[in-house]
Amino acid sequence: MTAAAAPAELDHGTSGAGGAAGHGGDHGPSTGISHVKLAMWVFLGSECLLFGGLISTYLLYKTRANGRTLPTDVFDIPFTSVSSFVLLMSSLTMVLALSGVSRGDDTAGRAWLLATALLGAVFVGGQVYEFTSFVREGVAFTTNPASAAFFTLTGFHGVHVSLGIVMLMSLFVSSVKGKLTRNNSETVEIVGLYWHFVDIVWIFIFTVIYLIPAD
Repeated sequence: MTAAAAPAELDHGTSGAGGAAGHGGDHGPSTGISHVKLAMWVFLGSECLLFGGLISTYLLYKTRANGRTLPTDVFDIPFTSVSSFVLLMSSLTMVLALSGVSRGDDTAGRAWLLATALLGAVFVGGQVYEFTSFVREGVAFTTNPASAAFFTLTGFHGVHVSLGIVMLMSLFVSSVKGKLTRNNSETVEIVGLYWHFVDIVWIFIFTVIYLIPAD
C-alpha cells in the first residue's frame, strides 16, 4: 500500500510543481511585437483622432469667409500636386532605406534615409512657399475662420513632417557612427511607420482641402 501510494503522491507533487512553474512562468498574452512598436501604433491611433478632429473642423469652417478671401480662392493646385507627389515618393525611399538596413547594406540604408529626409524637406519648403504666397494674396491665419482652420490643419501636418525629418537625420547620423545595423533595424521600421502615417494623412488632407470644392 505504501509503495503503491508513493508514485501517486510523487506524480501529484510533480504535476503540482509543474503547474505552479507553468503558472509562474506565464506572463500573460503576448502581442507578438515589441513594446516600442506597440507604443508607436498606439500613438498613431491617437494621432488619427487628432487629425480627424482638425479635418472635421476645416470642413465646418471652410466656407466662412466673413466677407474676405477664402483659401480656396488662392489655391495653386498644380504646385501643391507636385509637392504632394514629392512627399508620396518619400514613402518609397523609406521602404528602400529599411530594406537596406535590414539586409546589412549600410551604404544603401544611409543613402535612402538621406533621400527620404531631403524629399520631406522639399515638401516642407513648398508648404512654406505656399503659406507666404497666401499671405501676399491677403489670406493669413486671422483673416477669417476658414483660413484659421486651413493654416491650423496644414501647419500641424507640416510640423509632423518636420519632426519626421529630425528622426530620419538622427538615424542617418547613427548609421554613419556605426550604431545603426541590421541588428537594430526595428528602429528604422518604427520611424518608417511614423513617416508612412504622415504621408497617408496628407492624402486625406489634400483630397479634402484641394480636391473637394467648397459649397
